[in-house]
Amino acid sequence: MLSFSQVTFGAKANVIYQTGDPTWENIKNGTVEAYEDKGKNNVGYNAGISLKIDTPLGIFIQPELYYTTFSKEFTVDGTNTTITVKNNRADLPVLVGYNVLGKTLGIYAGPVASYNLSTDNQYNDFKENATKEFTLGYQFGAQVTISKLVVSARYEGAFSNDQREYINTNVSSNEVIRYDNRPSLLMFGIGLNF
Repeated sequence: MLSFSQVTFGAKANVIYQTGDPTWENIKNGTVEAYEDKGKNNVGYNAGISLKIDTPLGIFIQPELYYTTFSKEFTVDGTNTTITVKNNRADLPVLVGYNVLGKTLGIYAGPVASYNLSTDNQYNDFKENATKEFTLGYQFGAQVTISKLVVSARYEGAFSNDQREYINTNVSSNEVIRYDNRPSLLMFGIGLNF
């Protein structure tokens, strides 16, 4: 079957919105919030490469490799300290899909492995300590291909959390703030096949 497969190589980029569950209400609220805040605190991007292997049965395998970046800010209660949880990571989704309308419309789903590239940062008296570098999630979505142009939309959820601690380095305090989250993401992208 692989000898009759067609392989396509491409480059892709996505705008990322942080969201909750993939409901229309969350999508609408996330879009409104991103617009009102001019993208601050909930918009990011990723860019990378993809390989699509089409089989004669309409099924395809699509591994991708992305550099992804987004961040989230929060203020520590009772202080003037604003902590920015920076997510700079390498993402490796391996998607399995089906070509619904020839090769024009495809739907897909699969796991995504992420490696945290962020460094430990200092925020006033708080020192970041990332305790988990590797996390696992999932993606599902659809893409439309017109000639060599690819337009896509997908949702990313989490199987495992990003775990970090923010430790107060002030000698008189032993305060530790735990961040245990991997936000769900909506991605809207464009790509070009070669």
